[in-house]
Amino acid sequence: MSESENTQKTLAPAPAAAQTPAAPSPRPAANRRPLVVIGAIALVAVVAWSIYYVGFMRGHVTTDDAYVNGNLVRLTPQVSGTVIAINTDETQFVHRGQTLVQLDPRDTEVALEQAKANLAQAVRDVAQLFAEEARDAAAVETQQVQLAQANQDVLRDQPLIAVHGVSAETLQHERNSIDSARAGLKQAKATLESARAAIAGTTPETHPRVRQAEAALRTAWLAAARTKVVAPVSGYVVRRSVQLGQQVTPATEMLAIVPVESMWVDANFKENQLSGLRIGQPVSVSADMYGSRVRYHGRVLGLTPGTGSALAVLPAQNASGNWIKIVQRLPVRIGLDPKELESHPLFLGLSTDIDVDVRDQSGGALSKQPAWSAALDTDVYSAQDAGADAAINEILAANLGRAPHTTRLAQEGRP
Repeated sequence: MSESENTQKTLAPAPAAAQTPAAPSPRPAANRRPLVVIGAIALVAVVAWSIYYVGFMRGHVTTDDAYVNGNLVRLTPQVSGTVIAINTDETQFVHRGQTLVQLDPRDTEVALEQAKANLAQAVRDVAQLFAEEARDAAAVETQQVQLAQANQDVLRDQPLIAVHGVSAETLQHERNSIDSARAGLKQAKATLESARAAIAGTTPETHPRVRQAEAALRTAWLAAARTKVVAPVSGYVVRRSVQLGQQVTPATEMLAIVPVESMWVDANFKENQLSGLRIGQPVSVSADMYGSRVRYHGRVLGLTPGTGSALAVLPAQNASGNWIKIVQRLPVRIGLDPKELESHPLFLGLSTDIDVDVRDQSGGALSKQPAWSAALDTDVYSAQDAGADAAINEILAANLGRAPHTTRLAQEGRP
């Protein structure tokens, strides 16, 4: 082959088949498997969430804007005085009726002794009134006898005037004695009426002056007893502000007591969550203090008829051009099981999570009848006058000269 032929073969174009690019190979199926798994997981999650929402969340309303609340018993003295002893402090538990603060009792003890003396003097004065009534009654009888004697003298001597048995002057003197005796009788009766008016319808024990003195003694007795400031309820002491030597008055707040057995939760629900809330619906409560491991079971007790902003001391004024609508919240009170509170106590202000089952719509949104007993009472002050009746009874008996069991208080069944 010549050199020219070789050159032509070299310069000749390549066949068409050699110039066409090769077709891409198909993607392996293993590369699509993660996408299928992820899609299946997402589908299962959506289905599970749908079932959970339809079966559970659809019938529940929740909020984490909820806080523990309770009674805060502020302790103030009932009388004025100087603090000489404090028997408790913050965080300590106190029992109902326990003496927490002692005021100086000297002034009240002096006033009590003065009241006892006044009662004794009143009893003696009233006893004297009854004695004067008996004396005036005797004076009336005396005047009646003198009048009768004067009348007899005139009747005896008047026939003798004709035979000059008595002088006219003597007869005139006897007639004057009748007028004098009649005037004396009238005066004695008036005095007797005055004495009887002072004691009418009474006895020495029931006379108003005696009762007034008794009331003053009871007041002094109570003032002396109230120098011991006692706890009206059992609970934990918070905010102690009283100090030794402090001069306190009935307006002075000395400390506060929190009874932990009567706690509730105030849950602030959004206004668009309120349509399904009804009184009596079951509530599940968890406190941040214990976490989800402790669940409280309660009930919806009532809805406050006003939002927090509307019931504030200074309600918001929205009459301006730059007003922006804000979703309001309404406080809902939730009662808790006392047994659960005893096992896991809660404290004022703790944060909680609330879940209300609203599927039961049989209750009312508002009720005219209370859903729980709101009555609070204490009996620690009922015994402050203990012993007063016995002291009065003793004073009455001593100043009337009677045995203690025969006085009015004893007859009424008092000590």
